[in-house]
This record gives sequence, structure tokens and C-alpha cells, in this order.
Amino acid sequence: MIVTFDLFSALTDSRRGGSAFFADLAARHGWDLTGEQAYDRWDRHNKALQRTARAPETFHEVSLRALTAAYAELGLPVDRAGADLAALEDSVADWPLWPDVAPAVRAVAERHRVGLLSNVDDPLARRTRAHALVDPELVLTSQRLGAYKPDPEIYRAAARAVAPEPLVHVAASGRDVRGALEAGLATVRLVRPGHVLDAAGPRPPLEIEDAADLLAVLEEL
Repeated sequence: MIVTFDLFSALTDSRRGGSAFFADLAARHGWDLTGEQAYDRWDRHNKALQRTARAPETFHEVSLRALTAAYAELGLPVDRAGADLAALEDSVADWPLWPDVAPAVRAVAERHRVGLLSNVDDPLARRTRAHALVDPELVLTSQRLGAYKPDPEIYRAAARAVAPEPLVHVAASGRDVRGALEAGLATVRLVRPGHVLDAAGPRPPLEIEDAADLLAVLEEL
């Protein structure tokens, strides 16, 4: 089977990596806010905009709109948003994986083909540490599939892209779990700090708290 992972929730500790970037940026510019405050404000706008984003708008363009809105709310110079986003995207290469990721993904890759299913542009996916753990032919991005999570279409497009092999998606965020289940994908929820299920969405039948348990769950499937 094909096993895809969400890039910036299931595999990457994105809040830790992004907050470190914004903390350094705030220190250099003398901004009176924490890295977590800046990251959370940008991330909130980014997630909201992805709900209505449609191709051919790129993830970079969505992220720029989100960062501009976040800077405006925080009283930061919005004319810096473009340059700061470019630096933020470069910093993704240093964002840490969750501690259980590397050995678990390698173990799964010994039995199944593994990939990514993410709301990003291809170049950004290639910068991440997770990219080295998966089959580069199975990096299924919003740019490649022409849709954005949580729209069920991105999951259906991913399933079509790997057909006739069956697809299992490993998700952490509530919106990713809901989108995958509503699209009819076999879905495993990997519990991560800061991520809760959508209260109005379907409940995942399979749930693990450590990626090391994933291979056993996949064998049951």
C-alpha cells in the first residue's frame, strides 16, 4: 500500500521550528512579542485562507497573504512580509521532526511505499527534513494535486494519483483528519500536542499516540 503523512503536523514540529524563526526575527528587529505569538497569529490566518484557496494560487501566495494580515494585526511593518516570508521558507530546512518520526517512517518504508500529502508547493516540501525519509515520487502537494486541505478533493486526487494501489493517510490536525475521512480515505490519526479533532467531524477509527505503533496498525489494515 501507499502510506502518506501530513508534513507539518504529523512529521514536523512546525510550531517549534516556526516560533524559533520568529523569535530570532523579533530579537533582531526589536519587536515586543514572542516567537510563539508571531507564529500562532500567522498560522491561524494561513489555516483560514487555505480553506478557501483554489489553484492556481500557490501556497507561497496564500502564506504571504496570511503573514501580511498577521503583521497588520500585530502592528508590525507589513512591507517586510515578503522578505520575511522568504526567510521563513528557507528556515524550514531546520525545523525539527517529532522525535518518534525518523525510525517509525523508516520501519514503515521497509514494508510499504511512503510519501507526503501536504498543502505546500513542491520546492518547500523538498526543503524539509521529512522529504529525505519518503519516496520523492510520492510527494503529493497542493501544487501537484490542484487542491488544498481540508477540501476532500485533495485527498481524492491523491488517491487517483497512486491508483490502483490503496492509500492510507496519517494525519494529526483536526482538519486533516476530517478532510481525509470525508473523502473516504483509510486514515490513521497520530496524536500530536496542540492538535484536537474537529468536534463536528467524523471520528477516526484508528488512533495512535506514538509513531512507533504505526507499522502494527498498518499490518492490521
